[in-house]
Amino acid sequence: MALLSRALRVAATCPRRSPARGLGLRLLSSGARPSPEKSVPYQQTLKEARDPRAGAQGPSRPLPSTANVVVIGGGSLGCQTLYHLAKLGMSGAVLLERERLTSGTTWHTAGLLWQLRPSDVEVELLAHTRRVVSRDLGEETGLHTGWIQNGGLFIASNRQRLDEYKRLMSLGKAYGVESHVLSPAETKALYPLMNVEDLYGTLYVPHDGTMDPAGTCTALTRAATARGAQVIENCPVTGISVRTDDFGVRRVEAVETEHGSIQTPCVVNCAGVWAVAVGRMAGVKVPLVAMHHAYVVTERIEGIQNMPNVRDHDASIYLRLQGDALSVGGYETNPIFWEEVSDKFAFGLFDLDWDVFTQHIEGAINRVPVLEKTGIKSTVCGPESFTPDHKPLMGEAPELRGFFLGCGFNSAGMMLGGGCGQELAHWIIHGRPEKDMHSYDIRRFHHSLTAHGRWIRERSHESYSRNYSVVFPHDEPLAGRNMRTDPLHEELLARGCVFQERHGWERPGWFSPHGAAPVLPYDYYGAYRQRAHKDYVYGRLLGHEYTFDFPPHHDVIRKECLACRGAAAVFDMSYFGKFYLVGLDARKAADWLFSADVSRPPGSTVYTCMLNHRGGTESDLTVSRLAPSPQTSPLAPAFEGKRCLEDPAVPSTQPRSVRWPPTQDALGRAAEAALESRVCPLQSGPGRSEVSLQAECGLCSGNDAGLPALSDYAFEPARPAGFRSGHSVRVLSSPARKRVS
Repeated sequence: MALLSRALRVAATCPRRSPARGLGLRLLSSGARPSPEKSVPYQQTLKEARDPRAGAQGPSRPLPSTANVVVIGGGSLGCQTLYHLAKLGMSGAVLLERERLTSGTTWHTAGLLWQLRPSDVEVELLAHTRRVVSRDLGEETGLHTGWIQNGGLFIASNRQRLDEYKRLMSLGKAYGVESHVLSPAETKALYPLMNVEDLYGTLYVPHDGTMDPAGTCTALTRAATARGAQVIENCPVTGISVRTDDFGVRRVEAVETEHGSIQTPCVVNCAGVWAVAVGRMAGVKVPLVAMHHAYVVTERIEGIQNMPNVRDHDASIYLRLQGDALSVGGYETNPIFWEEVSDKFAFGLFDLDWDVFTQHIEGAINRVPVLEKTGIKSTVCGPESFTPDHKPLMGEAPELRGFFLGCGFNSAGMMLGGGCGQELAHWIIHGRPEKDMHSYDIRRFHHSLTAHGRWIRERSHESYSRNYSVVFPHDEPLAGRNMRTDPLHEELLARGCVFQERHGWERPGWFSPHGAAPVLPYDYYGAYRQRAHKDYVYGRLLGHEYTFDFPPHHDVIRKECLACRGAAAVFDMSYFGKFYLVGLDARKAADWLFSADVSRPPGSTVYTCMLNHRGGTESDLTVSRLAPSPQTSPLAPAFEGKRCLEDPAVPSTQPRSVRWPPTQDALGRAAEAALESRVCPLQSGPGRSEVSLQAECGLCSGNDAGLPALSDYAFEPARPAGFRSGHSVRVLSSPARKRVS
């Protein structure tokens, strides 16, 4: 048995040597290959049901020749999706697992469930998971999911963190989640073993808890198969057949395995760390990376029984109650990437790298001092998948109809599985989720980024290392920047522009009166022997904005707004998507799509909502009626790419997709005209024969030239990259056409 304190001392004095030597633990190193036999803190795993070598004997049951849906992956998300598909009445649903259920990542997960998150949608998703695990599955199957309701405790070591928790508590009240802000003294009474001397307070959620991955997945598949679904283990997928229909659209046709094929129009990629490989089979880009993620399990601790689970965000650690012991884990700044993901990996674990994990021990001992004299019973270090924004990848892939994603859950697949499984099932059956899943939709990433290795790696690292950071409203990433810039970028930078990142674009945010603040290459926060930036102006400006109050630049923006109102301004909106509605029935289409009356004189702009077939709001945007204008106008756009449907009543100007921004010379002439007339030529208004419109539209924003132009019949351009509420659209001008964003 090794003490946590001794492991910490050895790691501090010998940073290149594992503290396990001589302490009764295995020799550990970051470069070790996965080992097949490690202990985990669960009484059983599903691999015990059969000899692990049984996979060579073939699938657990014969493959059907056809299926309506094939789910690939038998982890938390795969089982939850299958369960909800069956519960919604989907027949012919099949789950394929290459090994045994829970193999890969789910089997070793900590199984925590915290009900409160900064997003209202996530609170609803978590609430559904809790209902399924704590109530529904037991009632339906009679099986125990391993649900233990011992509560959750969030630690606030500073005032801003406590303010964040108060916001979470307010959000929870709206959704019926009981929570309480406790003083340090009240926290001590609840958790006597905790050090509270450095606390401002805590947030206590009494109905949080934990679940067992094996018990949960067993109950899910039992309930699904009772409704007619099929679960087939020991059946690796080797390929996905794709066909191209008469309209040139790629569609899923079949799933290939080592033991035969299944004809199906729909595949759900729930393969976790292996989702990238499954996507590659179908020509779909899956932007995630695999990393080592670890926790240690302590020996017995007297007095720890029935204590709540703990999240100390400022120390970036969690403490999970494990009977009469604790599991200690967290998110470090230097996680280990799993560079070559093995398709043979199933129930193995990696050796723990103490050089990486030591920082969590230090935080844990500070919070629960008794851990300094507590032994380590086992270490658990397994692979997990992480995404560029630390949010899951869900929905139908834009490259392939019928190919859905349910992966990249950033070590939260158990807690989000129920809610996300339900939404994914609804997405598959009805063509869209019930809730606003924009922040999880795979289409939120621009196609130029989803296969960009450096961007995915940098952003995934930053999201991982800052997972427990306070979520401030004006924060910006430092990783994966300067991916997409427009011709005015350097000019604006020289004028003191502080840029923000949206869909890979560097967009103007505000102008600093203190000079240029360039975004520098990502330094990984000093990890991996990278030299951290010193006196980083842009980083310092962001740090000043880490507040829930008005940020320091608020007064600067006030002056910019007054200048727009009283003088003139030119807006660089290169990153906005532009859409055109063109053709004889364009007016009918506009009346059908938009909530406001957009039948206005040419030169008019209407702020309105775009609606879906159910009358719900998809986006707020501006729609402009455009009139003919000379092609020599400095504001007339250039066209290239796909041709739009032409209006025969108008001379053949042959409009095509827009090239934007125009040249700097054109913008310069526009700016000069604005200053001379004190009227901004980029602003539409009555009596103007020419307008300039530009758009930001949810997941489509920032598209380059080649945006889809809607014909008078094409109201659904290849299931467009989705408008979502809160994403306004402005439009770009074009001669002799009525065009909308």
